[in-house]
Amino acid sequence: MRFTSPRGTQDILPSDSERFSAIEDIFRQTVKLYGYKEIRTPIFESTELFARGVGGDTDIVSKQMYSFTTRGGDDITLRPEGTAGAVRAVIQNNLAVNNALCKIYYMGPIFRYERPQKGRYRQFTQLGIEVFGSDSSLIDAETLALADNFLRALGITDASLELNSIGCDVCRPNYRTLLQEFLADKRSELCADCNLRYDTNPLRILDCKIERCKELSSNAPVMLDTLCDDCKTHFDEVKVQLDNLGVAYKVNPYIVRGLDYYTKTAFEFIASSGLGSQSTVLAGGRYDKLVHELGGEMTPAIGFAAGLERLSLSSGDALAVAEEVPVFVAALGKEAVIAANILTDKLRKNGIYAVCGYTERGLKGQMKEANKLNSSLVIILGEDELKNNSCVLKNMVDSTQETVSLNDIIEIINDKDKN
Repeated sequence: MRFTSPRGTQDILPSDSERFSAIEDIFRQTVKLYGYKEIRTPIFESTELFARGVGGDTDIVSKQMYSFTTRGGDDITLRPEGTAGAVRAVIQNNLAVNNALCKIYYMGPIFRYERPQKGRYRQFTQLGIEVFGSDSSLIDAETLALADNFLRALGITDASLELNSIGCDVCRPNYRTLLQEFLADKRSELCADCNLRYDTNPLRILDCKIERCKELSSNAPVMLDTLCDDCKTHFDEVKVQLDNLGVAYKVNPYIVRGLDYYTKTAFEFIASSGLGSQSTVLAGGRYDKLVHELGGEMTPAIGFAAGLERLSLSSGDALAVAEEVPVFVAALGKEAVIAANILTDKLRKNGIYAVCGYTERGLKGQMKEANKLNSSLVIILGEDELKNNSCVLKNMVDSTQETVSLNDIIEIINDKDKN
């Protein structure tokens, strides 16, 4: 029997892993400039946490979660998104007591049972940030500027920011009524999911990907026309701050996001290349009530998340990953093979990437291997070199070589690297 990876998953091979690591490094470097600290939460949580935090009628909870009952009878779910677990950890560990500003970031696997397609998998890696303790429009603008800077650092310069406000508990009920009234005579033409959403959360009809549902809701009333004074002022301030920070944006009144916990600011960065129909590369928004709904104090918060696989596809050739090339140690003779392994270990302990063979081979074959590895320097050890405590150092770029003392080899290689 031949085993293959489960549908909707992929093996991250060494070539892709290098690229993913580079994206993670850039993410860490960027968020640390803004004062974020890393948090690592379990990959599984109580099923009820996601049902309450994400929303019981969302596609994630109703269709996409990997849930199971443990031997002890606990209902557990592999995390389908990062925010609910982060909020649980913040509450449990008192990280944002009395609205103390708390900035955290995370990276890790996410699990959703959905139809696999380009840039979308059933297991994928998500990068995200969450900031707790401030309802200021300045935090919203800073979060968006951080996201913009991160994408640009990856070479994703074609991603456009689309921005909306989805109101709050004061103004959203009025909009909900208006939207239901608009869709009432069209309900029979909506898809089965949107028929359910009509009663439970009609705003999510605006996020439906079915073309007919898009057509039916294309001229629907917009939330921006029914915002309360507080939400309108907040949204206007966010736009002013984005202008001040030089972050370009487009107001899209139909962005609602697929999770129930959002309030006020909602946003998506849309990439024009690399993802096909799955064009959203980073998204998020404000969620001022979620901490309280999950058992904590009333704590304003905002965040975003991005899929690592989508970021990799969107960055394309713009993200150049430098290839690590080793110093190759070639050995001629049994004693030289042993000496070469000792020398290779010494090089590594001094921070030099080095490779050697483990059996006796001819010099020609070893040089071919060095070429395959793109080694620019080859150390050659033979019988004469061992007697004289020396080696031949060959430059593979210009084919020059010199005999040097083994006592000086670390210093010589480091000097060549600097040049």
